[in-house]
Amino acid sequence: MALKANRLLFFLALIKFILPFLLQHPLYEPHRDEFLYLAEGNHMAWGYMEVPPLLSVFAWLTHLFGDGMFWMKCWPSLFGALTFYVSGRIIISLGAGSFALLMAFLSFVLTGFLRVHFLFQPNFLEIFFWTMIAYALIRYIQEGKNKWLYVFGLSVGLGMLSKYSVCFMVFSVLLGLLLTRERRIFRNKHLYFAGLLAFLVFLPNLLWQWIHHFPVLHHMKELQETQLQYISPLSFLGDQLIMIAPCTFVWLVGLWMVGFSGKFRTFRFIGWTYVIVIALLLIGRGKSYYSLGIYPCLLAFGSVQLEQFTASRFAWLRYAFVILPLALAYYIIPVALPILPPVPLAAFYQRTHMEKVGVLKWEDLKNHPLPQDFSDMLGWKEMAQKMAKAYETLDSAEKKQTMLFCDNYGLAGAVNYYGKKYGLPEAYSDNASFLYWMPGQSRIINLVLLTDDEKEMEHQFIKEFSSAVLIDSVTNPFARERGDLIIVLKGANERFNQMFREKIEKKKAELNEH
Repeated sequence: MALKANRLLFFLALIKFILPFLLQHPLYEPHRDEFLYLAEGNHMAWGYMEVPPLLSVFAWLTHLFGDGMFWMKCWPSLFGALTFYVSGRIIISLGAGSFALLMAFLSFVLTGFLRVHFLFQPNFLEIFFWTMIAYALIRYIQEGKNKWLYVFGLSVGLGMLSKYSVCFMVFSVLLGLLLTRERRIFRNKHLYFAGLLAFLVFLPNLLWQWIHHFPVLHHMKELQETQLQYISPLSFLGDQLIMIAPCTFVWLVGLWMVGFSGKFRTFRFIGWTYVIVIALLLIGRGKSYYSLGIYPCLLAFGSVQLEQFTASRFAWLRYAFVILPLALAYYIIPVALPILPPVPLAAFYQRTHMEKVGVLKWEDLKNHPLPQDFSDMLGWKEMAQKMAKAYETLDSAEKKQTMLFCDNYGLAGAVNYYGKKYGLPEAYSDNASFLYWMPGQSRIINLVLLTDDEKEMEHQFIKEFSSAVLIDSVTNPFARERGDLIIVLKGANERFNQMFREKIEKKKAELNEH
């Protein structure tokens, strides 16, 4: 039985890896955040303003292999398959088999995991290491072998190199252990050696943060002021039920079993971990998906219980447990991934009234034709082409004295990603980690400016150039960057250069204050 289950697990993990490539329509481009994380692979360091350094390793590998969409999407899809595999190993370790694996599989491919595991963002690494932390402790409790504590320590260290929110999981799971009889783990010296291992793995990034005056604090403050303060606790809790719909019942059963059932009393710490994680995120006004990493292990326990519950008398329920998620997939998959071009996809949302469940609501709190994430995957190639057209209006002498400057990291990252094809020089920005990569304060003569401010031509600084010509704008009606302007500015005077230097110095000084 174990051999059969292992073979099935490997097969399903392979499907999990391949499926997103088959579902997402090729018309869509990289997401704006993916451009930032890809750019970090060109500036390898032990840390960045937004995230720790591990994701940049995979960005560097993507560049090494030619920057194609396959390699960019390979890593999240691979770690998504690995996360499912680890969840499946929990299932097998609890004595369950094929049906439990199938339920867990459906929970990974018909839910929000489908999107998370196809975006080149740190979330796919974070979720994997959250799952590995839980898996290592479950296996230690099952076997009592110290090697699992070192797997736990390594997972914590690498997790902290992936995303700092892993600390929520670490704090919660340790407190969860303290609240149960498994607190005896704290008498094992190897737990502390594992903690030392985690600290040593994470230490290079901690030193980087210290040297750079902890820019993560500046980033968190900015995030709190611009996004997190508007998150409602009720919407956060509601989203916990929606993110893994239509398989919410699977993790709810898992939570009940580790929280109240005598059968899984040994793993009660997992139930406490969930409660503490949710409480911490509510207090900190975290985004809904920040909690996604805790669900794979709950899905494992829920899948095991559903298999055991339907083993004989209620076997007929297995059909319902499979058919229901598959039927709802008609509504879920087009929300998880953009499987159609924008026009028919927008028509689908309108026909199914998706605005009623908040799918089409952006950060501006207004409804739009496409979800914000999908609109963030459009218009970039057009933008780079028009930047190239603007750059070509300069003669060879002017080009040598020209900087390409973009208002935010998405614009700069997209221009750099596509710009190589059009012979564009590197584009710069003072936004996010791009601030670190600004060139030395040499005098600016000409500027090709890409801006998301539709009133840019009315600003005072435009008068500090001898000429300013609006060349073009982004016209894709479904792109979030629709209306972004491309302006060629020539002959900057000393006043502009002084203002520009002061602007950059002020932004860098703000980082050093935290």
